[in-house]
Amino acid sequence: MPAPARVRASVRVVRRRSHEEASVSEPIAYTALDKGAVVTTAGGERLGTVEHVLQDDSLDLFDGLAVRTHHGLRFVGATQITAITTDGVETSIDESEVAGLPAPDGDAVLEADPEQYQGQGLTAWWGRTFHREHWLREKE
Repeated sequence: MPAPARVRASVRVVRRRSHEEASVSEPIAYTALDKGAVVTTAGGERLGTVEHVLQDDSLDLFDGLAVRTHHGLRFVGATQITAITTDGVETSIDESEVAGLPAPDGDAVLEADPEQYQGQGLTAWWGRTFHREHWLREKE
């Protein structure tokens, strides 16, 4: 009678990250910022959330951020940003300076509304027939 075959068991050790390791934020590029990321003041208070990243793609130039604050939409320049991390954006701005930040200016931000030409109306027919995109101003 032949001897039974031996089975080798392999053990894989999985190391869990501690709470301290999990909470460490990593630096990221401005291109990885999402709308809604938290923006904080120099003192760590919440300044607002990222509305738009302002950049010139052709030059790979970061100009700053349009930030939604309790004072409305405000421009935070690239020189006022001290860190961009997985936790959000840190700035050199004091809480007292937030109200004095300028509103973003320049060309309007537009976005395509693909559902504009859905339906049975004449506008929808023209849109489908001539493949014209309908642009809408982004609501503030």
